[in-house]
Amino acid sequence: MRVFITGAAGFIGRATTAELIANGHQVLGLARSDANAETLRKLGAEVHRGSLEDLDSLRQGAKQTDGTIHLAFIHDFSKFAENGQIDKRAIEAMGEGLEGTNKPFVVTSGVALLAPGRLSTEDDVPRSGDGIPRVSEQTGLAFAERGVRATAVRLPQVHGGDGKCGLIEYFIPIARQKGVVAYLGDGGSRWAAAHRLDVARVYRLALEKGAAGARYHAVADEGVPHRDIAEVIARYLNLPAVSIPPEEAAAYFGWLAMFAGIDAPASSALTQARLGWKPTQIGLLADIGRPNYFTA
Repeated sequence: MRVFITGAAGFIGRATTAELIANGHQVLGLARSDANAETLRKLGAEVHRGSLEDLDSLRQGAKQTDGTIHLAFIHDFSKFAENGQIDKRAIEAMGEGLEGTNKPFVVTSGVALLAPGRLSTEDDVPRSGDGIPRVSEQTGLAFAERGVRATAVRLPQVHGGDGKCGLIEYFIPIARQKGVVAYLGDGGSRWAAAHRLDVARVYRLALEKGAAGARYHAVADEGVPHRDIAEVIARYLNLPAVSIPPEEAAAYFGWLAMFAGIDAPASSALTQARLGWKPTQIGLLADIGRPNYFTA
């Protein structure tokens, strides 16, 4: 099928674009810059110029293709609430373009704030009314009642080449600046993780055979302790890994403090059973233990 992808030139988007093309699909990728357009052409994708705030462009991209994958998000957490609303309006525009067609529409969500403190599953429903600005899943899945085969892929910390590993990549410059690699308390808080090539296959399978209204977890490592992550970073930076109390989180982590202490393990057992997916790539700790994450 011919697939419209927002964020197609991004870290996960490039892998997803390549995965789709390798499996016989055509990709129409949203590009907001000449550089993004060139990246997409090199991958073998068609280019659709626009942005998350160009709602007409988004609507037309969805209308003229056989399915849509929404990966793009403005990752500026100093404007999290504002960017959450931009995301919501973008999803509504694409959903309106798909209404009544039964075409697949895959939106992106996350596992980090789904069920802090316990292992979350695909059957957990996002909390509402708790001030979380990103409502992509709720907005997208609402179209399952409007004649769209809408599904949500929930992401953990995604790693895999290019020196990127989700929020963890921000820990490295902080550690260099502070001279220590910190974790909160006993460091037992856990983050789920997955390699981007495994994640790309979840997006493809959700597009191809996902059920309307379904939620899928692109999770390989169910829960990696923060202490273990800190120790890997400390080893490569030749710095000490140290525990700090929660009240010092803001001083050390800055804006990352809101995430640093979250215990958010997640399971993908239902996704594996329902989509026939199994992660096969390198795990988080082994991956971030490689030098390419620590080059200046």
